Amino acid sequence: MDIQTYQYSGLIIGGIVVILIIRLAIGYWASKKVETSTDYVLAGRRLPLWMAAPSIMATWFAAETLMGSSSEAYSYGFQGVVFDPFGATLCLLIAGMFIVRLARRAQYVTIMDFFQQRYGTAMSLVGTITQIITYFGWTAAQIVAGGAIVTALLGWPLWVGMVMVAVIVTLYTMAGGLWADTALDFMQMFLTAFGLLMITIGIIIGVGGLDNMLALAGAQFTTNTFALWPTAEDGYYGYFGMHGWFYYIAAWLSLGLGAIPAQDYLQRTCAAKNEDIAVKSTFVAAALYLGFGVLSPLIGVTAYGVFGPNLTGEQTEFLLVSMAMKFLHPVLAAIFIAALASALMSTSDSSMLAGATMFTENIVKVFKPDLSDKAQLRLTRLSLLVGGILSLLIALYASTIYKLAVLANTSILVGMAAPYIIGYYWKKANHAGALASFFSGVISWIVLTFVWMYTYILPVVYEGEMTDEVVWDSIYIASTPAFFISVVFLIVVSLLTQKIDPPKPFKDIHGNPVDTRNPFAWSKAPVLEEEAAAD
Repeated sequence: MDIQTYQYSGLIIGGIVVILIIRLAIGYWASKKVETSTDYVLAGRRLPLWMAAPSIMATWFAAETLMGSSSEAYSYGFQGVVFDPFGATLCLLIAGMFIVRLARRAQYVTIMDFFQQRYGTAMSLVGTITQIITYFGWTAAQIVAGGAIVTALLGWPLWVGMVMVAVIVTLYTMAGGLWADTALDFMQMFLTAFGLLMITIGIIIGVGGLDNMLALAGAQFTTNTFALWPTAEDGYYGYFGMHGWFYYIAAWLSLGLGAIPAQDYLQRTCAAKNEDIAVKSTFVAAALYLGFGVLSPLIGVTAYGVFGPNLTGEQTEFLLVSMAMKFLHPVLAAIFIAALASALMSTSDSSMLAGATMFTENIVKVFKPDLSDKAQLRLTRLSLLVGGILSLLIALYASTIYKLAVLANTSILVGMAAPYIIGYYWKKANHAGALASFFSGVISWIVLTFVWMYTYILPVVYEGEMTDEVVWDSIYIASTPAFFISVVFLIVVSLLTQKIDPPKPFKDIHGNPVDTRNPFAWSKAPVLEEEAAAD
């Protein structure tokens, strides 16, 4: 459906303008609450449950969850959305159960604070550079998607839309930091979640009931629309045997484990008012994410029956918009599409702030540890401005930006997930083992990608025809063995180098030992001796 010819497109444009004005206003309001660098990057560690949980959810609940999952579901059914929302929900559950208490207790500002204290400077610098590159790509992906919506609505050139989105996001994030992000995330979460619910209800009413809606469900390339596992008829994404299972495992692990050592997620849990709220916020976010996130692929498979099986890739990217215009009242459609544009920005601001925070905390402060708080705040804001400009340049000149972002994200899984997750609990993990884990995972991933591509995927599956799918299928399939290789190298190298590289104890951001009692979600936070004495 052509958005520009939609009878009520003016309402949609008006809704987007209103939300953009609100975003800038909240950025200005939040700037008044920022006095220190902790206020700026962690909202003063004062977020209550009702702000922390929606913010955690909204960090990922953006274009790739909404537009991407409906498009993938239209093509591959629910198999196509194992990555997101199901893998993302798994990430929140695992992190909530095993990581959040200890990370919040250690008072980390960035993920790399863990690597610095637990392993050493080399691992921290390698990880920081990797994640900053990831966030440049991820931010650029959202800028491209935001520009695409502006182009679809107004017919403007894509670059104009991208510049507009980049400028607005950079301005309000520079002003208010995490206070602005969380306030806007709270607003955006309810707008998008409400919109998805309204579309689903509108479809049910429009087609004559839930049974009729489910009867419309289908997908272009699979016969088992609602299967979340490899099937005898379709395998997984058309792959069978070992290849299908490696692809399937990668679908769960890419976000399920790969997003656990992600700065934007840690930043929000560590901004919670206390340890218990950090844990509760993660589980509430997981429930919200799965509950509302599953609606987008459900709408996608229903669209197969509504619009037919022959939509092109570009058309499927706007399935949610088309379904909103078809089944919702014009005012509700306008609110939802405006919220969709807002959702793009919620991921952009998170990734911009994450990259800027890590640059200041884990690169600049390594070489200038006596940096004053005011100088650190100014430098973080300046880094955010530079990051916004670089992300915009990447968005303007890179044509496969979303897939480049996925590529960078997968490098976190194969290089950083093992030393991060295992390092919280295994005392023998050391610096040599962490570096070996990172480089063995990344190198084996690159090598195996080419091995699979040229020995099986290109010649057998695609019969010698080189396409984008050949490359990205190879990348995903290779990431599964690469991750397990990184686990093996962490354990083996750590054990072999215990004498020459003694493991460091688990310390907080100030270099003090972390109380590791009651580390799990179902535990109670330990009462510190000074607190007991005060009571």
